[in-house]
Amino acid sequence: MAEEITYADFDRVDIRVGTIIEASPFPEAREPAFKLVIDFGPDIGMKKSSAQITVHYTPESLVGRQVLGVVNFPPRQIGPFRSEVLTLGFEDENGAIVLAAVEQPVPNGQKMM
Repeated sequence: MAEEITYADFDRVDIRVGTIIEASPFPEAREPAFKLVIDFGPDIGMKKSSAQITVHYTPESLVGRQVLGVVNFPPRQIGPFRSEVLTLGFEDENGAIVLAAVEQPVPNGQKMM
């Protein structure tokens, strides 16, 4: 378990829901990955993310899926691609990433409470 934090610490992490509108292979990445464009609603807009989720997903299966992302980390350059959000997920028993998602549809841009 990680070190205990305060609610104020947690509140600084801006986790939002968004809908993947584009997904494509990212062959230049060191590890197999996809390039994603995620719609985080009118206040945040479209953001790009690189995600190492190729074991359980195809680009076609990702489009239209709602995912959770941290939108207030600084952008990160990954090869020729600038990743603007951290798409959240969990490792399965083999270490492959399974996306964190909402159970029911919610408006894009909603903040995790």
